[in-house]
Amino acid sequence: MAVDRVRIEAAVAEILAAIGEDPARPGLRATPRRVAESYGELFAGLAVDPVDHLRDAIPVGPHTGELVLLRDIAFRSVCEHHLLPFLGIAHLAYVPNERVVGLGKLPAVVDTIAARPQMQERLTEEIAEALQIGLAPLGVLVVLDAVHGCVTARGSRQTASSTVTMASRGSLAEPVKRAEIMALIGSGR
Repeated sequence: MAVDRVRIEAAVAEILAAIGEDPARPGLRATPRRVAESYGELFAGLAVDPVDHLRDAIPVGPHTGELVLLRDIAFRSVCEHHLLPFLGIAHLAYVPNERVVGLGKLPAVVDTIAARPQMQERLTEEIAEALQIGLAPLGVLVVLDAVHGCVTARGSRQTASSTVTMASRGSLAEPVKRAEIMALIGSGR
């Protein structure tokens, strides 16, 4: 189901009036429509199963044993607590079992799950779970590093801080393997 843009427009006009603004003034007249359009993009993942991006995985035979690491996948999401954006970088690693997927499919999984009202901790876990379900790999590691609008623009106003979350499955849940991948992630900078 797509977002209800008419309802969003009405709600944004009401918010503008509630803060003491005139939603009909020239600078704000198109704001409700613009917000509704942006919410259509920001929350487009609500109607999509992220595992669908992995359905055309390519069989490679039993246990390739080699790591696949895709670093520095830019993403954006919206904090479900304040409806403010958070922007970050995702790093995805998996050890294929019998299938691999085109590398462009991994950012699609991230984008789909991020395009929902989210908490970074859950986003990290949901990406790992989608990879586990969609690829049945021997191991998965997901690391997200993000800056949250609710931390930088309000409240504590910590503009130089970021939040790092990690989720691991299978063989990549082992501390030595995770440390090895974290070194690979860091070496790209």
